[in-house]
Amino acid sequence: MRESEDNFEQEMAELREKFAAEADEKIASLESAALTLENNPDDTEQVELLFGAMHTLKGSGGMFGYYKISEFTHDLETLYDFVRKGKLKVTTELLTITLQAIDHLKVLLAQGDDLDKQAEIKHQEKTNHIKAFAKTIINDINNSQPQIEDQPATIKDYDDKEGAATYFISFKPHENLFDNGTRPLYLIDEIHTLGEAFVVPHTETIPVLKDFDPSLCYTWWEIFLATDENLSTIADIFIFVEDESQIVIQKIAEDNLFEFQPFLHYLEVLKTGNVLTDLKDLKKIIDGLPAHQETDNNNAGVPADALTGHFEAPVTEAEPKPEPVPKPAKKPTISSTANAAESTISSIRVSANKVDNLMNLVSEMVTIQARLTMFAEKSKDLELIAIAENVQKLSKQLRDNAFSISLIPIASIMTRFQRLVRDLSASLGKKVKFVIEGQETELDKTIIERISDPLLHILRNSLDHGIETPVERAAAGKPLEGTINFKAFYSGGSIHIRIRDDGSGIDKDRVLEKAISNNLVSAGETPSDKEIMNLIFTPGFSTAKQVSDVSGRGMGMDVVKRKISEVRGDVVIESAKGKGTTITIVLPLTLSIIDGMHVTISGTNFIIPTSSVHKIYSVNHQEVEKAFDNLMIFEGRQIPFLYLRKQFGLNGAVPKREEVLVVKYKNIEVGLIIDKVWGEFQTVLKPLGMHYKNQEFISGGTILGDGSVALVLDPNKIISKLAKGQKNKDE
Repeated sequence: MRESEDNFEQEMAELREKFAAEADEKIASLESAALTLENNPDDTEQVELLFGAMHTLKGSGGMFGYYKISEFTHDLETLYDFVRKGKLKVTTELLTITLQAIDHLKVLLAQGDDLDKQAEIKHQEKTNHIKAFAKTIINDINNSQPQIEDQPATIKDYDDKEGAATYFISFKPHENLFDNGTRPLYLIDEIHTLGEAFVVPHTETIPVLKDFDPSLCYTWWEIFLATDENLSTIADIFIFVEDESQIVIQKIAEDNLFEFQPFLHYLEVLKTGNVLTDLKDLKKIIDGLPAHQETDNNNAGVPADALTGHFEAPVTEAEPKPEPVPKPAKKPTISSTANAAESTISSIRVSANKVDNLMNLVSEMVTIQARLTMFAEKSKDLELIAIAENVQKLSKQLRDNAFSISLIPIASIMTRFQRLVRDLSASLGKKVKFVIEGQETELDKTIIERISDPLLHILRNSLDHGIETPVERAAAGKPLEGTINFKAFYSGGSIHIRIRDDGSGIDKDRVLEKAISNNLVSAGETPSDKEIMNLIFTPGFSTAKQVSDVSGRGMGMDVVKRKISEVRGDVVIESAKGKGTTITIVLPLTLSIIDGMHVTISGTNFIIPTSSVHKIYSVNHQEVEKAFDNLMIFEGRQIPFLYLRKQFGLNGAVPKREEVLVVKYKNIEVGLIIDKVWGEFQTVLKPLGMHYKNQEFISGGTILGDGSVALVLDPNKIISKLAKGQKNKDE
């Protein structure tokens, strides 16, 4: 018995964890939809998304012990029901309340129902605030729209759904459904809240008493539902049992079939017990009958149990009611999807840990594959070589597929940035338009996690130091509303993220003056504009006149630079005083596995990413020695080069012929001269530890097929660092 209880508690904990993950996504979608509505208040799709997410949180929260989430979401859902019915406009006040409520939902999801005293007080304040706002809205509606028999509207009135379309639902739980704590009757009850429902329980599989196991679910249900909700809202009711059930949801009519007598008689037949629904028979019945006259009493003459499944005594009217006014004749429209096959699963949910484990396993397999290829080449066994080549092809395909799984769109973190711009601009008294481009651009999951905070800091700086107040912008002849443009795009083998504002820009003279006062630059020295901009990345450097809660403490851009460098990225700042600032972050596609060129310099192994290499030339060593000003001519073009053997301080015998790898650097071509190129190599990047943390041009290490270690070079960092050193030496 104790073991059974432990298993149940474990399963319930897993189910709560699953709900928390689902709820976290719903809350994120709520925030994204609310921010989208701020720019487009008439976007009905976003309103439906908001309403559906709230409805799911309200209905599912109580099932897993998050009763406060369920209760708190109720009135918020009602407000957006007003919006979708055209009774309430999306306003800044409504969106502000919504975003504040979303923040509180995050707290409730993290802490559950066991709130401390302070959190409980805040919860009541938030709840009362929304209730008061909803009450005000209802009063406004009552004052603007006359009510039948002078009865005022209430929140409950707007919870009742008017049937617009009819759905058929087949809900077949697995026998072990009870094991995860689910009670299917709760789901049936929730379906009734969506509109008008008729439920057919199927009990034919219940065994005789001696074989009956109370821990198993033997019953399944067929349900007819007339509702104005969409299919996704209905499906959300079953979101936490879809893995333990067979669920089919089909729209069978574009009308409320409960308004038609033939349909009600059809339900009477089904109610006789364990009769399987035949939608084809239903279609024949409806198609074969003339249109009926609808009245305000559509169910006259039909027993009450035809709808509810319960027999009730007839009600005696004290006074006869006036004759209803007939409505135009119509016939229900049977949906063309009524007999459609169950849709296939287009995506699955996988935990981040499983993706990380997959990438680790693929990385190990790539290393073993390299060893197999080298062994096969040494053995000169043709059959073994052929097998090794096939394994190499398959491992590359598997690597690419695993890599694509680990990529996620940058849109996944954009909601945080939108919220920051909205809230911070309001607190600073500034008007800001936030334009996003390329949010479908995909990045390695690990990189996105690491760059999120640096991007937030850059945006804070743009809002605090960049964008001016409306008064300042008017004086400068600019539009009162400032603009921050966030753009992500692919460029070669890298991802570029560009944040551009049209604010006051960076005063280079002030930066240089501050640098001289801090002894970062000698008086009389004339650094280039790029070098002045790079001073901003110096630890503790700040030109802010006042320290604020947002920025100005001299702790920020150096951290941004360091964190971007940790993922092998680079940061470039361009700015013009009075015109704005552009900060561009260049990032690699992935941190784990890349295609590389295996090269050697004086017997030392190196890997250079294949995506960086434009062309390869072979030259005599004498041509390198005779080259003037580190320039060589290839195919009629002068190309500057860096002699890595000399730059790295590597000695040893120099080969007669050397290789020149031409790489692209800021739209120019630069040659890197090495001893020999051995071929292409699938590279699994490994960190090198603290000893190499200051070596910016080394991205990491990798293990070759023979077990030796090769250093992975970053050509951009090599060119940037060595070219700067060469310039200083020449001066």
